[in-house]
Amino acid sequence: MNGGKLNWWQTRWFVAAMALLAAVPLIWPTVPPLVDLPGHMGRYRVQLEYAHQPWLADWYHFEWQLIGNLGVDLLIEPLAPIFGLELAVKLIVIAIPVLTVTGLLWIAREVQGRIPATALFALPLAYSYPFQFGFANFALSMALALNLFALWLRMGRLGAVKLRAILFVPLSCILWVAHTFGWGVLGVLAFSAELIRQHDMRRARGASGLKGWIESAFHAGIGCIPLALPMVLMVLWRSGDHVTGKTTDWFNWRWKINWVTMVLRDRWMAFDLASVTVLFLVLLKGVRDERVEYSRNLVLSAAFLAVVYLLLPRIVFGSAYADMRLAPYVLAIALIALRPRRGLSLRGASTLAVVGLLFFGVRIAATTVSYMMYSNDYDRVLTALDHVPPRARLLTFVGRQYCADVWPSSRLEHVAGLALERKLAYANDQWSMAGGQLLTVHYAQAKRFAHDPSEIVTQRRCRGQWWRPIDTALKLMPRDAFDYVWLVHPPRYDAALTRGLTPIWQSGRDVLYRIDDRRPIIDPAAYELLSKPLPNEDHRVVPARRSTLPDKDDD
Repeated sequence: MNGGKLNWWQTRWFVAAMALLAAVPLIWPTVPPLVDLPGHMGRYRVQLEYAHQPWLADWYHFEWQLIGNLGVDLLIEPLAPIFGLELAVKLIVIAIPVLTVTGLLWIAREVQGRIPATALFALPLAYSYPFQFGFANFALSMALALNLFALWLRMGRLGAVKLRAILFVPLSCILWVAHTFGWGVLGVLAFSAELIRQHDMRRARGASGLKGWIESAFHAGIGCIPLALPMVLMVLWRSGDHVTGKTTDWFNWRWKINWVTMVLRDRWMAFDLASVTVLFLVLLKGVRDERVEYSRNLVLSAAFLAVVYLLLPRIVFGSAYADMRLAPYVLAIALIALRPRRGLSLRGASTLAVVGLLFFGVRIAATTVSYMMYSNDYDRVLTALDHVPPRARLLTFVGRQYCADVWPSSRLEHVAGLALERKLAYANDQWSMAGGQLLTVHYAQAKRFAHDPSEIVTQRRCRGQWWRPIDTALKLMPRDAFDYVWLVHPPRYDAALTRGLTPIWQSGRDVLYRIDDRRPIIDPAAYELLSKPLPNEDHRVVPARRSTLPDKDDD
């Protein structure tokens, strides 16, 4: 196409520019507006202060353990004392899309020899739905996994297989500690690449057919043994008596299809779905256009990941959305598998690169605007914390508009975590799943309002969910366990249920009440209903029978 000269989209300067462009949406917000992230930030504050503030033990239990879910938690330890917790979190979160972009382009470079123009269409997936959801440790581990896979490919290409085996023993353990998912994906990618490498070596020696593939698979498995040590760590982690969380909801085909359509889900449904359509049109071009083809190596990697996606249940060890998290990466690997054939002119390749760059730029611009809007809402809502004293026992209720899944999220579902992070106030949004993370909740006085999902309230009962109607929540909340009630984007509620509560801050529908009358407003016998704790599972899910359309509600 262009001899030995690199095209503009294949240079290191271009890769660096794309990595910097990926950081743009996160520059403005003080707190990255990712759904779960504020809740995680509350946990990080407890992590940093637990040894210095003994009274935190009245609410939470925090204990360091070796688990496969510690990526950001560990990075916070050295970075928070230098930058402060919020800036440290922001810098780590910015690094995730940056590393995702560099990883995808590096993989494409190693497999294809040069970065193909079509690879640019994969870059918007750095802001995929799992990232938007705030799965911070997961997203970090996946960004690291992509770059480690590129390193694995490079060392294999250079023939440094023995050095690679030595180096990837500790690297795989580090990746597993960041998050188990990233380690598992690296194993799948590495095996698929090694399978192709072994098969090509045998074919060059005249071996072919089924026997050649079987031998190649065996030797590929041997070659991936350096990645296997975390398997021992996994067994030790999940075999403890304290570990909770079920693995369930297999082969939920309706939602597996939905997750694929949602890979770029953010704020504007039509725009996001149109963007996903572009990705599928690009993939279709590789099938129908004779000037574009797929790399055997990366097609096999994408196929292996697709099989894993189909086999994964929706909930693994009590953590929801397990299969959803993988969907964007299946598409990303498939997109970077595309490459131009020799017959494609430089002009044709440049046109593809320009269109891909424009696509990435438009998605980044839209995400930047979206994040600024979310950030402005954060700034307004968080002024309530100016009226919350340190160590306050704060009960937060965040309104959910519909029972069914609505495309845009308020990103405020875990805003209570920022009260814990900034004021060391009690937050009832914390996850409490022993063995799944380092923090668990044991504030018995809060009864069934102690942890997630007690912070979510709705207008009416949602079938199949643990969310309470707001009137029910206001009736049943144990007033003697809390000092303040914070209503964020609440649905309509009966004002009579706020008797004995004094509003001390208000902005639109949002209001912060001080609890002055701690007597229950219902018969004390009704509190027997609160004696059974909420299950320690991740229930941030919509029943499989529900549509994803925003105009559907559930009685």
